[in-house]
Amino acid sequence: MASQVSTTTSVNLASENQERNYSSSLAVLTSLFFAIGFTAALNDILIPHLRAIFSLSYAEAMLVQFCFRLAYLSVSLPAGWIAGKLGYKKGIVIGLTTAGVGCLIFYPAASLEQYGVFLLALFVLASGFTFLQVSVNPYVTVLGKPETASSRLNLTQAFDSLGTTVAPYLGSLLILSFTVKGAQELRKFSPHQLALYRLAEARSVQVPYLGLGIVLFAIAAIFAFLKLPEIKGGQPSASGGDGQNYDDLHKSAWGYKNLYLGVIGIFVYVGAEVSIGSFLVNYFGSHDILSMPAAEAGKFVAFYWGGAMVGRFIGSGLQRKIKPAKMLAFNALTAALLVIVSMLSFGYLAMWTILLVGLFNSIMFPTIFSLSINGLGKHTSQASGILCMAIVGGALIPVVQGLIADNIGIHHAFFIPVLCYLYIAYYGLRGYASPFEAQT
Repeated sequence: MASQVSTTTSVNLASENQERNYSSSLAVLTSLFFAIGFTAALNDILIPHLRAIFSLSYAEAMLVQFCFRLAYLSVSLPAGWIAGKLGYKKGIVIGLTTAGVGCLIFYPAASLEQYGVFLLALFVLASGFTFLQVSVNPYVTVLGKPETASSRLNLTQAFDSLGTTVAPYLGSLLILSFTVKGAQELRKFSPHQLALYRLAEARSVQVPYLGLGIVLFAIAAIFAFLKLPEIKGGQPSASGGDGQNYDDLHKSAWGYKNLYLGVIGIFVYVGAEVSIGSFLVNYFGSHDILSMPAAEAGKFVAFYWGGAMVGRFIGSGLQRKIKPAKMLAFNALTAALLVIVSMLSFGYLAMWTILLVGLFNSIMFPTIFSLSINGLGKHTSQASGILCMAIVGGALIPVVQGLIADNIGIHHAFFIPVLCYLYIAYYGLRGYASPFEAQT
């Protein structure tokens, strides 16, 4: 009897130590979500800035998001394979280093005044973040109980939203604070004056991205020496509701309905979120909304991403009591309704309803992600790579919306995100069923 009590006590202590170790690891990983969110949200400030410098159409300006998100399509599967071989921790270090290199490329891009080099810098930067997403998201889902994976991922991704909240405000101060000349004013410039003006405007991005690159290199060095739980990508992780893994149901991750429908969900979600954020500065500056100056409009973008941050903190708690799939469907339907109201209204009503969408975006990505890998066991690292490929929705959908905005105007081009949110509502109502839930 005494030996049984001793064994039970040892098991409990080991479990408590493991939970404590997991908690400290999750705390460290939140810094990565902040860095990802901060840098991605800077694109919303970079787009109107580069559009003004290079006199781009909406569709051409959306190439910023196209090149940034295209990296997720081309790099995700190799990144998932590398994470599966080397482990998530090494994948994180590789990702941070690559992203830092991408930031450094902004310096020659500005000196050369070449839009194409800016796009190359964004692609390299996003390639690094692809490694981070592939490594960090599944890492968070396995650091704790499977049934609280959605809640845990929502909580850590709230710090992604903190980064996206801070970035537009700082970016507006550092980048958009320079007075951007209108097309009529630029026509009055001589070729020499125009060249000097564009050089000065382009160089305004050098210091912010150089500083960001230094920070990313520093974080990579810290993670290289940190002691984190060694969990490799091929290790079973997310499980069914009964704690079982379903490794042998299919030979690859593609055999799971909740995954391939979730891939579409991630594709349209990221596309909708990025499309809205990318157009906000120009949307608020249009005559039928508020004719707001770019520097001022950029600061309001922080409310869009700030809503997502608040929503993720709230959602992390609510999802412990409310089924994540139901909450996903409710948020998606509400977001669609808010976009429709913004499209049919003007002035401050149009502005605040579109900004409020951020609050309901909050839990969508982490919830779709965790529902998609639920029950995949040894296929988790492959599934993570596939899901991160779907982030390419943020490359394609904004360009489509840009083409539509060039033809019918920016105000009513937002029907594209509405269609995206309607699919997400379907996924939350029916498409999410995991292998466990399908069998019961």
